[in-house]
Amino acid sequence: MKFMRYFSNSYNRRSIVVGALFFSLLFNFQHASYAYTQREYKRFQHSIVDYRSRLNPRYEKVRRKRTKYIIVHTSELGLKMTLKVVSKGKRLRNGRRTPGGHANYVIARNGRTYRILDKKYEADHAGLSMWNGEKDISQISIGIELVGYHYTPITERQYRSVGMLIDILQRVYGLNDRAVLTHSQVAYGPPNRWFRKRQRGRKRCADNFIREKAGLGPTWQYDPDVRAGRLMADLQLSKIYYGRRKYYAKMDDANVITRTNTAWSIAGEDYDSQSTVYKFPGGHIYTGDQISERIGWDKIPAKTVVLLNQENSVALIKKDDPIKTISDKLTAWSFAGQSYNEKTTVYFLPSGRIKNGSMISDWDDLPAKTKLIIGYRGPYTVGKGRSAYQIAGFEYNDRKTIYYLPPSKLLAGDKINDFNGLPKGTLIFIPNTLYKKNKGLLAN
Repeated sequence: MKFMRYFSNSYNRRSIVVGALFFSLLFNFQHASYAYTQREYKRFQHSIVDYRSRLNPRYEKVRRKRTKYIIVHTSELGLKMTLKVVSKGKRLRNGRRTPGGHANYVIARNGRTYRILDKKYEADHAGLSMWNGEKDISQISIGIELVGYHYTPITERQYRSVGMLIDILQRVYGLNDRAVLTHSQVAYGPPNRWFRKRQRGRKRCADNFIREKAGLGPTWQYDPDVRAGRLMADLQLSKIYYGRRKYYAKMDDANVITRTNTAWSIAGEDYDSQSTVYKFPGGHIYTGDQISERIGWDKIPAKTVVLLNQENSVALIKKDDPIKTISDKLTAWSFAGQSYNEKTTVYFLPSGRIKNGSMISDWDDLPAKTKLIIGYRGPYTVGKGRSAYQIAGFEYNDRKTIYYLPPSKLLAGDKINDFNGLPKGTLIFIPNTLYKKNKGLLAN
């Protein structure tokens, strides 16, 4: 009997030890169930584009003394401008420019990964930041930029790449999933018109990052700096990250002003920046530094669209023209929002090809100088027995009726002088409102 009691107690103690070891391993290697094959890891690592030679020579490389966190960002730009900014630097409000080095890695929307700065060096990516009482998170973390906006969905290819990259970095530095945070979680700001004290919410960066899609397990259930009274909470971010129910940042009209979606909720600290643009429903356009004096922050109308990082692009946005032009800073999403991939959004590529939105895989795939029109039907071909008037009716010469003249000329109806001399193969695109009006005629 004594032997049986000894055996039973020994077995129980051994079970407890084994159980504790199992849960310890589970906690520290939460990525195990999402692991890829060694072949996939090698293929991913070999595919990383080495962009380090493009780094601004003014950037001073400092070897990081310790690595405690991996911080995920959204770049709030397209790929070309993201690579330029993180490598070469950006302009600050005071007019000065930074020397670059704003990320260790950049992941394009097609999943392609770029190495900007070796992982052993500090990247200037987190700015004014704090987590669990520690400030200046840039000094103790690796920064990963996901190309895109915090109000647009992150692509599946980005999730695959960032998942593999995070897994590799976790193994190198011995980090668990709680060490993976977003910029909006760690950034904080000084008092402003919305907050009397220091607070979260300075950045909305990566609040659309869904951890599970990157193969990450559970994380912090609370903000340690808010709980300790060091910072005030941002209610919207608290709901996203620490709410009892699973809640993801809404993508629908997430950069549009509503009763609950304020300028601060969308733009964070950049709400009053000269590079933040407010497009009012009536067509008026203002920059962030104009709102307080001309409009008043509490008088911004609902349905106002907010665009970030529009330095030197305001003139193009203000241009009241149905034909829009994509540039390095103005993407298809900047103009069309979620309608970028609808059939009624039509793209005219520099190559001469014409595609509607349903033929576009992603808004960042379109090259600069691509032109687009939003909310249109067509094309309708002008030819014998089918004149511009027969297609578009009295609006044939309206500024909203768009003509494509081969091989690649795009004109509004009010810019054409001779409709009898339209070249063979001319195409007409008409706005949805006119389509409904002339539907019977167009069917013939």
